[in-house]
Amino acid sequence: MRAVGDISTTIFHPVGTAAIGSGPEAVVDHELRVHGVDGLRVADASIMPTITSGNTNAPSIMIGEKAAAMILEAAARPAAPIAVSQLLTTA
Repeated sequence: MRAVGDISTTIFHPVGTAAIGSGPEAVVDHELRVHGVDGLRVADASIMPTITSGNTNAPSIMIGEKAAAMILEAAARPAAPIAVSQLLTTA
């Protein structure tokens, strides 16, 4: 029986492992930014709330393309001003 586990594979495409939102279970926000980790986004099938009825390849490509567009839009936005008090720190 162990041999079955050693050589078997799955045809399933896991999705929905990185919830989008702002609640305690959410991993990413609406712009796919990982909560609590600056500069990291998730752009794959894990953000899909449910699996598609077909293959996950095309939707995953679309998610990647949308993520790229959001990153470019964010880079084009002017940076928020920083108050002098935020720059001053005490040791």
